[in-house]
Amino acid sequence: GFTIPNEPTDPSLAGGLFSVGLSGFSSLGRQSSNPQYQDPFVGDPKVNFTKIWGRHSIKTGFEFQLIDTAVSDFHPQYGVENFTGFFSDPSFFTNPSALNSLSNTAKEVYSLADFIFGAPSHYELDNNPIAHYRQRMYFGYVQDDFKATSKLTLNLGLRYEFATPQYERDNKLADFDPVNDTMIFASGGSLYNRSLVHPDYNNWAPRAGLAYQVLPKTVIRSGYGISYVQFNRMGGENLLAYNGPNIVDAAIDQLASQPPCTSATAAPGSCFRSTAQGFPPNFASPSAFNPAITQVRYIPGSDRTGYVQAWHFTVQRELPGNVLLDVAYVGNHDVGLTVLSDANQALPNLTGQNLTLQQRRPIQTFSGIEIAFNRGFGSYNGLQTKIEKRYSSGLYLINSFTWSKALDNGPGHLENYDGDNSRINYYNNGLEKGLSSYNQPLNDTISLIYDLPFGAGRRNAISNKALDLALGGWGLNLIDTMTSGLPLNIGYSPTSQAQISGLVSERPNLVPGVSPYLNGTNPIDYLNAPAFSVPSYTQPFGTAPRNSVRMPAFYETEFGVHKNFVVMEGRYVQFRAESFNLLNHTNFAPPGGLNSNSSGFGVFTSTFPARQVQLALKLVF
Repeated sequence: GFTIPNEPTDPSLAGGLFSVGLSGFSSLGRQSSNPQYQDPFVGDPKVNFTKIWGRHSIKTGFEFQLIDTAVSDFHPQYGVENFTGFFSDPSFFTNPSALNSLSNTAKEVYSLADFIFGAPSHYELDNNPIAHYRQRMYFGYVQDDFKATSKLTLNLGLRYEFATPQYERDNKLADFDPVNDTMIFASGGSLYNRSLVHPDYNNWAPRAGLAYQVLPKTVIRSGYGISYVQFNRMGGENLLAYNGPNIVDAAIDQLASQPPCTSATAAPGSCFRSTAQGFPPNFASPSAFNPAITQVRYIPGSDRTGYVQAWHFTVQRELPGNVLLDVAYVGNHDVGLTVLSDANQALPNLTGQNLTLQQRRPIQTFSGIEIAFNRGFGSYNGLQTKIEKRYSSGLYLINSFTWSKALDNGPGHLENYDGDNSRINYYNNGLEKGLSSYNQPLNDTISLIYDLPFGAGRRNAISNKALDLALGGWGLNLIDTMTSGLPLNIGYSPTSQAQISGLVSERPNLVPGVSPYLNGTNPIDYLNAPAFSVPSYTQPFGTAPRNSVRMPAFYETEFGVHKNFVVMEGRYVQFRAESFNLLNHTNFAPPGGLNSNSSGFGVFTSTFPARQVQLALKLVF
């Protein structure tokens, strides 16, 4: 058994500086990702040349970018402990798989009890150096805007891009070598020696476009181009400087089957360490760097540069009444984008097994190996329309409508909203394919601007100065937005027996025939927990696809009025009254709980702002 801890013996744990995570509760203590900074210096000289040659307009140019960045973004500098092992449940020791059937309330109780008794399931600590990153980029292009006929213009171009892989000023980079299962280190010399990534010299980007006047009031425009992604910044996750022995992110996952540590100086991972015993001596010290207890970062040296192919086909038509209509098909296809995973992702426990996460990793001499590799893909296809009308009375109206679908196998890191995870299943990248986290099939926006035709300088002048001061010169503006709700990604809280990585998220099973949405009288109860079930620990990835449910539709109207009071020539006082969410429509914010076996699952706890009205008065001179 565990004993209630006394005051922590490790000074770094005193005063609540470290971060504490409990199942079903908000984190306690310091945010684990602070403090941090990135201090960039960028030089960007460029030159462009244009030559008009008959019906050709030839453009060419060159650009050079020098990017130097000092980075302090390595965490947790003050340490983190998680209490999600539910060790306080008596049944844990006789039947670990029974934890899957625990209620959310029971998990919270046992998690809190683990915290009180000082029994963390995970502890982690980082040291605090600074990395001095370097990257150089070279871009050149040539383009011909060719007016083939009076009705047809062609845009033909070619761009070449070369960007060095990121390297460190003092060659303090390290990478994982999958051939020998060891670390390799940067040295002076070639770009590969300094960056540990082979440069990609094959980044050619063709561009083609056309504009064709089919009829006097009808124009077709189309274009295609390739763009390369030469700069990837994913926090500290794809920085090879974030590797030992220079930078050490030491982490341990614990099981109750381990014997208690009898000494605060016991080797990390060799026994169960309580909160009272603090972090092991020199846990995150470069001199004690051990990849078996330290997460390392890995970029395959042969990965090529990711790119995006984008295209559109647009018809513009002037309709009767001076109405302008735009109808466009817009698409793109993303190839080889950088995503994250765990290259040492653990294999699931077999039936009856309860091996630790580390014991199930393919490479036993390493802990998590966070890989940033070019397995990301995506696509977007959309119908975009726009209707625009200007009235001589001073009214301007525009309506923009989009019907679209976006798919990918992972969001950008730090863009993983509403339960989505930027780390994908290493053994099955295709399993992660689903709706993009920003996918909104329907999106309609109406904008209206109207200058009332009363007052000095307008169609209906007011001769009485007092009336003109009160009634003249007013303007109105309105924006009405209606969109589909954003996707939500459903996960579950796995037991330590079911975990396959500290990075990759598992998803539950879908229960056939059960709607994931509740339709009760209480509008804040949105998602239906019985529609999902926790998979067996032997098959931790369930049948629920990524981003499988969606938020309710979003509606909001903004309205404003304004008037200028002329003080003298070139100076005036402007009054504005603006209302946001004019109709006070309730738009719920995403639920805080998206783990199907946790308390508060699928319950709305907050909304986007209700109606807000603001008044402003300013002097313009």
